[in-house]
Parts: sequence; structure tokens; C-alpha cells
Amino acid sequence: MKKTLFCLWAALALAAGASAQSPSVLKVWHYEATDSAMGKAWTEAMKQFEATHPGVKVQFEAKGFEQIRQTAGMILNSDDVPDVMEYNKGNASAGLLATQGLLTDLTAVAAQRGWDKILSPSLQTTSRYSDKGTMGSGNWYGVTNYGEYVMVYYNKDLFAKYGVKVPSTLADLEAAAATFVKNGVVPFAIGGAEYPAQHVFYSLALSNASKSFLNAYQLYQGKFSFTGPEFTFAANKLVDWNKKGYLGKDIAGQKAEAMGLAFEGGKVAMMVSGSWWFGRLQTEVKAFDWGTFLFPGKFSPGSGGNLWVVPQNAKNKQLAYDFIDITLHKDIQTLLGTSGGIPVNADPAKITDPKTKDLIQNYATLLAKDGLGFYPDWPAAGFYDTLVSGVQNLLLGKPVNGVLAGLDKAYTDNKPQ
Repeated sequence: MKKTLFCLWAALALAAGASAQSPSVLKVWHYEATDSAMGKAWTEAMKQFEATHPGVKVQFEAKGFEQIRQTAGMILNSDDVPDVMEYNKGNASAGLLATQGLLTDLTAVAAQRGWDKILSPSLQTTSRYSDKGTMGSGNWYGVTNYGEYVMVYYNKDLFAKYGVKVPSTLADLEAAAATFVKNGVVPFAIGGAEYPAQHVFYSLALSNASKSFLNAYQLYQGKFSFTGPEFTFAANKLVDWNKKGYLGKDIAGQKAEAMGLAFEGGKVAMMVSGSWWFGRLQTEVKAFDWGTFLFPGKFSPGSGGNLWVVPQNAKNKQLAYDFIDITLHKDIQTLLGTSGGIPVNADPAKITDPKTKDLIQNYATLLAKDGLGFYPDWPAAGFYDTLVSGVQNLLLGKPVNGVLAGLDKAYTDNKPQ
């Protein structure tokens, strides 16, 4: 009897120990708005994860982009980390964390689960990082599962009212802006205090750029300087646009949200920004018709979307891999596409909305001509804030040469050596 009781207690103890060690929670962090295409897709992915993992609950925490960007290094150095989280791609972001040993190497997992087959080589660029944190080669430290790029959103009603055609060259774009100013319409909504203004600045540089410039700036393959012709052209053009009233008034301190609301208000003709606005505009803009077109030039800021990364200190890595798998499933990807996102593994026959088809086709056009220019803040650690400040200074009338020299020094001092 005593032996039986002892065995029973031992079995219960082992069962309790196994239960305590069994993962029962998957901690997920991301910063997509719930009504965005990605937000809708990831919500459905979490539901599917719980349905296919009985007894495991998803513990989701919504984070802000800036919140994660500014604190990721500190958080991932702790034991209180998510199992999987969204993080910005690029040398100064995911690449930097990879070199610090804070992200799990996903190379073997990507091969085992076929992620390397789903994502084209151009989309893999931002998932893979060298031992110096340079994107495009080396091991997988993240997985992108959608596309994104910067484009021109335009108010079709205003274009029709003033007889403006969709521009195909930079000269056409400037002529359109001049027409709108002449008629008392602000041509471009812009946010000088955050990323939007630097995306305009970079788009102007890319309109006058070659592949060798892009490789030198982003991948350190060749000589680069901010005082070279591409960014000098962009800085002078941005100053000129500001003086001519193309950007509206008092925009140096304006944030991205205010920019978006200005365009949604229907009194601004265009907004140069990313595909992450698309789903929101579909939902919120009811008073006028709108569309999108590519910023003139061979290249546009863009890449594969933000990454799912698995922190090195994550407690439930296998569950994290299962969740990433689900976000790449065809049904989740198709939902992302029908909700206004740019999928990487969808059923195209099920995406019928004309605006969404244009969005996806323009991205395909960029991929076909190798036209993804990545983002201007990627090449150097801490460069996002430097660019915000630099572009603000241009909008405030500071001398172009001084601004570009300051950007050049910060780039040189902070890029991987």
C-alpha cells in the first residue's frame, strides 16, 4: 500500500512537473493597427494558432513602432521577452540586434519549413544579415511575410477638377504641383517631425540615382557621400518645393498622423508615403475618390515588410516558429491582400478590388525592375533620428551644404566598420 501511494505521488509529481514545463502561452508583440491589413491578418493567424494548439493561449501585446524601436535592445537583454515580435528590418535595426546576439538564428528553421521557397531572393534581403549586421547575405534573423513600398497617394477628384494627369516623370510631378498651388490647393501632405519627410527626401534622391549609388549607400559596396550628386539634388529640390508652397505651411513639426489626416480631409492633392496607409484609407476615406501611382524614377523606398523575429531569450521558440508558419499560409496571405496589404503567398484570383490590384501590381513592377530602394535610415545605427533632424533643418531653411555634411559625418561614424 505504501509503495502504491508512493508511486501515485511520484506520478502526480512528474505530471505536475511536466505540466509546469509545458508551454501554455505564446507571447506575441506587434505594432500593426487592428484595422490595417496586417493587423487583420495577424489577428486571424492568432485565432488559427490557438485552434491548432489546444491548451496554448496567445498573449498578445500591442506595441508602438517608436516604443519598440527605442527600447528593443534593453528589452531583449532581459528575461521578460516575447516569444515572437515584429521588428524593423535593415542594418541599423534587425542587423544591429543580430550582431549583439539578441535574435535567434533562423537559418535552419527557414530551410526546414520552406520559408526560403516562399520568399523570393529580393524579399529575403531584409531577412538575412552578415556577421557585421549587413543585410542581404548571411544567416536568417527574421522573416518578412508581406511587401511594402512608398508611393504617391492622390486625390482623383482634385486631379480631375484641375485637369491634372497622373505624372510619369519628375517634371510632370512638379508641373502638377505648380497647377495645384496656382489654384490654391496644397500639392503634398507631409510630416516633417517623423519618417514621412525623409521618405520624400529619399524618393527625390532615388529619382536621380543608379544601382551603384544604392549599393554603396545601403550595402557599403563602393564609395558614398551625402554630399554627392544624388542627395545634393534631393536637398535642393526639397528646399525649392518648400519655397514654392508645394508642401504647405509649418510642416517641419508635423507628425505622420497629422499628414494622413490632412490628406484624408480632401483638400490636399497628394501624399508621398507607404503602403501601410492603404488599408486605413480604404476604410476612412469616403468623401472623395483616390488612387496611387509610383513616384517617378527607377527606384522607390521599399522592401519586404517588417520582420517576425524570435528573441534569443524567448522561452517558447518552437511555438514561435509555428506562428510564423501560419502567417505565411495562403489563406492568411489572401486575407492580408483582400484587406489592402501586399501579400507574398496569396491566391491572386481572390483579390478583385481595383485599388488593391493596382497596389499589388505596382509592387510587382518594382520587383520586376529590381526597383526596391530600401529605406534611408537603414545603413547606420541611430540614423532615423539623425535624418528626421536633418530634413527638418532643410525645411526650416538651414544651409544645404551644412545639413548634408552633418548627415555624412553621422553616416560615416555610425555605419558598421
